[in-house]
Order: sequence, then C-alpha cells, then structure tokens
Amino acid sequence: MDSSAAPAGKGDKAGGIGMALMLPATFVVAWILSLTNTQAPGAVAGEASDINSLRWMFFFTGIIFLVSSFMHSVLAKKTAASIGWTTNGFQYEIAFVSLGAGLACLYAGQNGKEAWIAAALPTITFLFLAGVNHLIEIIRVKNYAPNNTLILIWDFGIPISLVALLLSTGSI
Repeated sequence: MDSSAAPAGKGDKAGGIGMALMLPATFVVAWILSLTNTQAPGAVAGEASDINSLRWMFFFTGIIFLVSSFMHSVLAKKTAASIGWTTNGFQYEIAFVSLGAGLACLYAGQNGKEAWIAAALPTITFLFLAGVNHLIEIIRVKNYAPNNTLILIWDFGIPISLVALLLSTGSI
C-alpha cells in the first residue's frame, strides 16, 4: 500500500460509502449482540457477559480479517483505489497477515485466556497502528476517501474494546 496516496477523494468513486460503512457497522453489530447478551460462537452457558462480549469481538474481528484478506488479494486494485492508494506488492502481504489474524481471532473466540491474549496482541497492535497511519494520510495528503476515514472507527474501536474486555475478564 502506497502512502504516496492518490489525490484526496480519489477513493470516493472506487469503493463507495457502502463498502466503507461495513467495518463501523460490523463493530456496532458486535456490541449490540454483546450488550443484548446474545450467546456468541464458542460461548458456554452461564458464562459472564464480559467473556461473551470478548468472544463476539473476536468472532467479528476474525470475519473482517478474512474478508480483508480476500479484498487485499483477489480485489487488490479495487480495494487500494477505495482507500485512495495505488496497489503494490505490500498489499498482498496485508492479505496474508489478515488471513492469519482472522484465523487466530476465530480460534481465540472458541477458546480461553491464553488464546485471547495471543490473538489480541497482534490484533491490537496492527489495528491501532493502521489507524495511526490512516490519520497521517488524512493530515499529510488530505486523503478523505471513505475507506481511509470511516475505518478509523474499527481501527481504534476494536483495540479499545479488546483491551477493556481483557481487563474486565481479568485476562490482563
């Protein structure tokens, strides 16, 4: 992914607002399911609500990482354009790490503390720093493409949620 980015707003036409809203909407759905105490995949009957919420965060984060893997590989050019970037070889590396992170998050959601921490550390680090990079793009090159701006809700929301829930469950 090229930080020399396309001119401001170039991504507006390529990806559209609908695609850009997918991540914030998924984040909201994860929290709605959590707050309504809907049983998450991998949940055990009678489990504390914060653990159930953590399982929902891992489930949806895993799914989104798998979708990201597909988008950054099979639909690489369209995805890069929707962010306001040009495609390059590093985008495929994002696809590969997204595949691994997605599988790790899905696994963590089905298991316990050790798996939660093992999946959360790279997820929190990657998403938070990706969010910082998107902010830099907004400030330096005025990249206001929806897939460069609305993703900030996901990039900061998931790490904050994971840290809060890991603290709440006594996992860290």
